[in-house]
Amino acid sequence: MRSPLPKIVITCAITGNLTKPEQTPHLPITPQQIAASALAAAEAGAAVVHIHVRDPRTGRPSMELELYREVLDLIRGSNPELIINLTTGPGGRFVPSQEDPRVAGPGTTLLAPERRVEHIAALKPDICTLDLNTMNSGGEVVINTPGNVRRMAKVIAGAGVRPEIELFDSGDIALLADLLADGTLQGPPLTSLIMGVRYGFQPSPETVVYARNLLPPDAAFTAIGIGRSAFQMVAQSYLAGGHVRVGLEDAIYLDRGVLAPSNAAMVEKARRIVEDLGGKVADPREARAILGLPAWPANTNRVA
Repeated sequence: MRSPLPKIVITCAITGNLTKPEQTPHLPITPQQIAASALAAAEAGAAVVHIHVRDPRTGRPSMELELYREVLDLIRGSNPELIINLTTGPGGRFVPSQEDPRVAGPGTTLLAPERRVEHIAALKPDICTLDLNTMNSGGEVVINTPGNVRRMAKVIAGAGVRPEIELFDSGDIALLADLLADGTLQGPPLTSLIMGVRYGFQPSPETVVYARNLLPPDAAFTAIGIGRSAFQMVAQSYLAGGHVRVGLEDAIYLDRGVLAPSNAAMVEKARRIVEDLGGKVADPREARAILGLPAWPANTNRVA
């Protein structure tokens, strides 16, 4: 049994890969908007910001190194203690063509593993995600083979970056155990349990406890709710002994039928939930110690 943590870390996922500008006018698109939204989320109580970037012209997801660099520079210039977590998720989707399922069709984004982490090697953020899921996602398939995960993990370790392991179902946790056993990953692991993606973990108190109990005893975790379960999972994750995450990557509504006006508003609500349940929220300096990250300003010159 785990009790709620003495202090919890709030992560804000700023813009993501799948939320569309057509769904909400409040989605940050440009590097300036993403950085400003991240800084406002920090003011509201987030100690970690999880970053994807977008093509400023189209609003579509991007993996351009210079867009990541600009976002990091803008955030670091205003709030150097804020913990930055960059995605490595894009580049893993396969859509079979209708004529020949062996051939990639429109919407396929598959990239070589090293290409998916080149921005991590160049920019050396505090944290980056490492997805272990191979699963159906809508009409597409997300592919993260054990071999490719190991190749990505090698680059991440070489950059001195802390991986956050994203887990979408129980089989992913079995793979995590193998990666820890063979030394690909070092413990104690930092993990996220993604709840609410169709064909993965479904959000409920029972699922959170089940998934948590499969983790190594020393693992830190966050149960993340996607869509309508976003704020429910804030409470469930806290009560189960985890940290919390919200943001426009994960959900676009602040309440039933009410679009979230900003990432900061979502963080404010998550903070209220935690504090109303008796919890305390860590600031970035405290979060660095909790997550095993270097204290600032030890790595002020990390961005190349």
